[in-house]
Amino acid sequence: MPVHVKVEAGVARVTMDRQEALNALNAEMLDGLEAAFTSLAEDASLRVVILTGAGKAFAAGGDIKVMAELDPNLAQVFATRGQNVFDRIADFPHPVIGAINGFALGGGCELALACDFRIASETAKVGQPEVGLGLIPGYGGTQRLARLVGPSTAKYLIFTGELISATKAMGIGLIDEVVPAEHLMARCEEIAGVIAAKAPVAVTLSKQAVDLGLETTLIHGLNLEAELFAKSFRTADRKAGLTAFIQKRTAQFNGM
Repeated sequence: MPVHVKVEAGVARVTMDRQEALNALNAEMLDGLEAAFTSLAEDASLRVVILTGAGKAFAAGGDIKVMAELDPNLAQVFATRGQNVFDRIADFPHPVIGAINGFALGGGCELALACDFRIASETAKVGQPEVGLGLIPGYGGTQRLARLVGPSTAKYLIFTGELISATKAMGIGLIDEVVPAEHLMARCEEIAGVIAAKAPVAVTLSKQAVDLGLETTLIHGLNLEAELFAKSFRTADRKAGLTAFIQKRTAQFNGM
């Protein structure tokens, strides 16, 4: 499998490793990502996932040679397969940090969009260049990108196919932080450590509130928030956190 998983202290690092093709997303890569996140979902000790690529790329798009052989019916199957895997990542119960170490183009950009937020190296480039191939984004780019950066900015990036720097991507909200390449993983691990120290159920409920709230009206989102807020009061971690605060000490959470 071209996807490697390492778990330490509640933080998983998922690394795509098909360096000879700049981690292009072929069927084997998608299978590897699906298997990795399916397995990690069963790990009770897990708190955060860092998703990255080996070598010079995060993921440099889909498999062009395969797409060249598709007919319209198979193209829909192809797109749906990628969307389903990316949905599994987007819907993962714990936070997923995208560590964008290099090119994140086409399907690679769409994979980055499925992460909860994105930290990029100074050398990274992102974009949706599909129109230059006579195609449109098919792994969620037209939907997630528009929701993240707004419809007009998303249309500009998709219609022009422009590849932009990490710094420019941060300026439009596509990337959340840019760091020197040599500091990328250390920074992602630092952020993951901060999250891992928080109450796990509260983090998961917060993710649900934001993600589900974006798909509904404000009033329904507020109702959902109140329901999940109440749900957090059923946890032992809530008592541990409030007690520790009152006693002016650091809380120890057990995820219950």
